[in-house]
Amino acid sequence: MSLLVVGSVALDCIETPTERRDNVLGGSAVHFSYAASFFAKSRIVGVVGEDWPTQHTDMLVGRGVDVTGLSTVKGGKTFRWSGKYHQNMNDRDTLEVHLNVLGDFNPQLPAGYRDSKFVFLGNAAPSTQLKVLEQVPNATLSVADTMDLWINIQRDELRQLLTKIDGLVLNDNEAKLLADDENLVRAGHKVLGMGPKFIVIKKGEHGAMFFSAKEKFIMPAYPTSQVVDPTGAGDSFAGGMMGYLAEQGTIEPRTLKHALAYGTVIASFNVEDFSLDRLKGLERADIDRRFSEYREMLTF
Repeated sequence: MSLLVVGSVALDCIETPTERRDNVLGGSAVHFSYAASFFAKSRIVGVVGEDWPTQHTDMLVGRGVDVTGLSTVKGGKTFRWSGKYHQNMNDRDTLEVHLNVLGDFNPQLPAGYRDSKFVFLGNAAPSTQLKVLEQVPNATLSVADTMDLWINIQRDELRQLLTKIDGLVLNDNEAKLLADDENLVRAGHKVLGMGPKFIVIKKGEHGAMFFSAKEKFIMPAYPTSQVVDPTGAGDSFAGGMMGYLAEQGTIEPRTLKHALAYGTVIASFNVEDFSLDRLKGLERADIDRRFSEYREMLTF
């Protein structure tokens, strides 16, 4: 089924304890769409400047991503983010953020995108996400990402969004902040009570938690010792999850569990190199093989 992602497209500068990479491909919509491409074709809505390397667009097209919704602002510059990871590779400091063309981003979906059935609203202002949601009235599944900034400055708009979407993806600190509760299980149930049918709480190297009205479960992270660059892991997780759901065309409980497992596996590959470099060397068979290993690891 048709899969739509609206989010950032970026050029990143990343510093880890062992290496630094400048001007690497990044952004929530990029990581999401590439991860999803192993399962389903996706449509991307984003904005770039004239400094955007065309080979990145060509690469996405080569993966079957529809880039009709990727617009270029004449004379503008692409969104740039610079960050430095701590020794533990879980914590990082944002060194610089240059919103550039993203600062005025007002997503207008191409006419051919408005029939999208599976929709992912990448991290953005809730007011912007609401405007996108209005343009896909017949979506079968709509899922949004968020962050602490929007919880702090657009809480009312975020609460409104939660009554209109099916799923929410956020990390553990964001869940606690939104629920105003330091107990993660209670926080999960409180956020669920705000409107979405399910929520996924990301816990970094500790995996993810799933909450719905009927069940909750924990999905541990795949144990990889080669953590090179965690940037985009959460977006790759979401891309794998949504891509699998779009491939299957259903959101039955069993399918949702498999989707979270595939998202976990994709994220585990993503962290093993900078940007999309690890994913670029993968075939679907590699992902299915690690999925089988992961499934066996969870069976007892």
